Amino acid sequence: MDTDAESEPETNTNTKPAFTVERDGRTLVTLHEGTDTTARSAATAQLSETLEELTTSTSITDWTVGDAEVSEPPAAPFDPYTIAVVFSVSVTVEADDAATAESIGANAIDETLEAAGLDGVSYTADPVVSVS
Repeated sequence: MDTDAESEPETNTNTKPAFTVERDGRTLVTLHEGTDTTARSAATAQLSETLEELTTSTSITDWTVGDAEVSEPPAAPFDPYTIAVVFSVSVTVEADDAATAESIGANAIDETLEAAGLDGVSYTADPVVSVS
């Protein structure tokens, strides 16, 4: 009888667990539109497009875009709107523990959003960490 066929497969005990780190925030989108409604709609569409592109080229694994509100209306004709748009983004990281994952994931999100050129990013809560 061949005992090698019945042995347990080797597992890598050096593998770190995977964690998902999520950040909720808000960013400012400046654009020229005709009305408050079209400006809010265009701003959410623009942010959605940017975040979708990030999922294919960066560590961002998931995202949502929420409400949008006029942060600064045009001061004069032909001036742009500044729209505040709420978002949530997630990354998956490997780390020894949740605290380390939070730090790695939050930094990855910060760097990715900065590199993408998002303006006025602020976070509405601390990062949320969960085991993937």
